[in-house]
Amino acid sequence: MSHVFKGKVMWAHLDANMHMRHSAYADFAAQARIEILDELGLSMKVFQKLHIGPILFREETTYLREVGVNETITVTTELLKSKKDGSRWAIRHELFKEDGVKAAVIIVEGAWIDVLKRKLATLPDELADHFMHIRKSADFEEIA
Repeated sequence: MSHVFKGKVMWAHLDANMHMRHSAYADFAAQARIEILDELGLSMKVFQKLHIGPILFREETTYLREVGVNETITVTTELLKSKKDGSRWAIRHELFKEDGVKAAVIIVEGAWIDVLKRKLATLPDELADHFMHIRKSADFEEIA
């Protein structure tokens, strides 16, 4: 599944230098992830019912261009790495300015957590299969 999220940079997203603050990039990427999970049948309601949710171990952002207020940015999402069962994964987001120039690349590494036991978990097989429908990157790697 290919997914593109579009969002408008608001005043609240700006820093003292009048461009998008570093944490706003992460917020746009997080929203893109939540939307694609929802489209795949992995909604917040499903996670709450299962007492499972996504957890990040690492987030790395490479900033390439400044983004200003009222710009509409486009965020792409692709699966970079994953265990075969989808229990551990890495996702790459690319954020583009309105003119198509790449503004940032965000890579997150994560897994699923049982929020009651506070331990790593796996998704039920059907949902894991849904998760694995995120578009795989050209350099996708299956991890052991």
